Amino acid sequence: MQEENNSEHKVMVPNIEDGIALPKNAREALPEMSPSEELSMRSNTVKLISDLAQENITPSKENMEEAEEVAKEMMKNPELKPDFGTYPNETIAYLAGMVSQTSHMVAKDLADIKLSVLNGLLQEAALAKSSRERISAWKAIGEVDGVDAFKKKTEITHISKSGEELEKELLETIEQLKGKVVEGEHKIIEEDDDD
Repeated sequence: MQEENNSEHKVMVPNIEDGIALPKNAREALPEMSPSEELSMRSNTVKLISDLAQENITPSKENMEEAEEVAKEMMKNPELKPDFGTYPNETIAYLAGMVSQTSHMVAKDLADIKLSVLNGLLQEAALAKSSRERISAWKAIGEVDGVDAFKKKTEITHISKSGEELEKELLETIEQLKGKVVEGEHKIIEEDDDD
């Protein structure tokens, strides 16, 4: 890269190869991405540029509120594709941090939802003010499929036997049951019809 220095500004000019067609606009240059992929790409770009310029990205209270609002909208409607290009770098960086911290707020499949639920429960257990709340959170964590801390196991054993073996066992069982039949006089008791 060539670098031009001014006393006030740093301008970085990339090396551009000849014979390569440039896209008409930035939107055309981007591949089709999901909102989380685009957010990740934009936040990585923001970080790279801030690192190169040796500038810190510090979101203001307004940036944080804006990022939280976008996150809420994305959670309500997972198909929403926000126009991230309209937000300042600080908002994008904060939003990307929120998404990565909760391991994908925009959940497309059940594994992501399960991970978000588990992370939320772990946070609740850690921040609970009373032992009752803490125990309740830990109980919920233990019931999550995959954790199964309180799962009662039922074991079923399948035994394959040949027809001859089954016939032999059935005959033995019938003989045992014959010995338990009480010999004697049997009476049939008829019900009285009061109708």
